[in-house]
Amino acid sequence: MAESKSLRVAYGEALVELGAVNDKVVVLDADLAHATMTSLFQAKYPERFFNFGLAEANMMGAAAGMAHSGLIPFASTFALFGTGRAYEQIRNSIAYVGANVKFGLSHSGLSVGEDGGSHQSVEDIALMRVVPNMTIFVPCDSAETRKAVFAAAEIDGPVYIRVARPVVETFTGPDSPFIPGKANLLKEGKDICIVATGLMVKEALAAAGNLAGRGIKAGVLNVHTIKPFDSEAVLAAANRCGAVVSVEEHSVIGGLGSAVAETLAGKSSAAFCRLGIQDRFGQSGKPADLFKAYGLTPAHIEEACLRLLGRQV
Repeated sequence: MAESKSLRVAYGEALVELGAVNDKVVVLDADLAHATMTSLFQAKYPERFFNFGLAEANMMGAAAGMAHSGLIPFASTFALFGTGRAYEQIRNSIAYVGANVKFGLSHSGLSVGEDGGSHQSVEDIALMRVVPNMTIFVPCDSAETRKAVFAAAEIDGPVYIRVARPVVETFTGPDSPFIPGKANLLKEGKDICIVATGLMVKEALAAAGNLAGRGIKAGVLNVHTIKPFDSEAVLAAANRCGAVVSVEEHSVIGGLGSAVAETLAGKSSAAFCRLGIQDRFGQSGKPADLFKAYGLTPAHIEEACLRLLGRQV
């Protein structure tokens, strides 16, 4: 039976594991350690953990200073607060000077659930994607989250790891590749390709299974790295299938869908549509109900594929 685990728990566990082999790793939090699960690192390495309280901008500035001192800081809070409140510090104090700071920001997207629209970051990828020098990882399960943490530590420069809150099935394995900037083709297909990231990868695989029952061979491309973007893999899928659907737990503006559109523009005649949050804020509700309300279920993905192919829904 497959393991199920929250990505934020996997993030905290990976930090502890990384800290054991790299004594330059330090962890910073903004009074949310028991939510982001950096509390696991705090318990193991209290002398390398720093709580800045509700002062995200201060935390990012301190992280920049630590990086300039030769440390590898992982700064954590909720995605909305990290990418929003501390945007100017991330831009000028970290990315502008290429400081070696990592951001493990949790409670991203609609899947924050009952916390509601004020805490659901639906624009964080877009904010980080336009910042030069930034690398962006969006893992799909606990195994990828661990790999993202270790990969981030090997990159010299700022890295954003988008961490989801819910407990989800771990469906990638320890031997599944995780190469920054290289998407993983999880399912072959010749009729249409579903390009997905984060929690939507599992939904895409379910949709592909449903389409197979209709005789449609849908491929699934897991884009765990939004930046640098694997344009080559997306173009190859578009040329192979002639139709592409992107799906993300984020606004369709500035995230995965925009990256796919920018890749296809002027280079491919493939039919294309974007699934995601359609220029709206989130709202309070259980994650499964929110995915249904915002059109992010396997049934919605299947329907989008059928419409793009001109098939009966």
